[in-house]
Amino acid sequence: MKCVICKNGETKTGTATVTLERETATVVFKSVPAEVCENCAEEYVDDKTAAELLKMFEQSLKAGVMVDVRTYAA
Repeated sequence: MKCVICKNGETKTGTATVTLERETATVVFKSVPAEVCENCAEEYVDDKTAAELLKMFEQSLKAGVMVDVRTYAA
């Protein structure tokens, strides 16, 4: 797909690091499947993956996590 940010590059399958924060909690997910622009490196995560990340983030909040770094596993 054409990158909506730089409007020049095409995206290719790759991985991203996604950081989610709320109040005092921060959770970092590494190796998240994404489409990455070959020109500007903008990262696009699909809806299904984003929903899974949010679900895992909510579970971390309920467990009382303040800072966590995880490798993404679908």
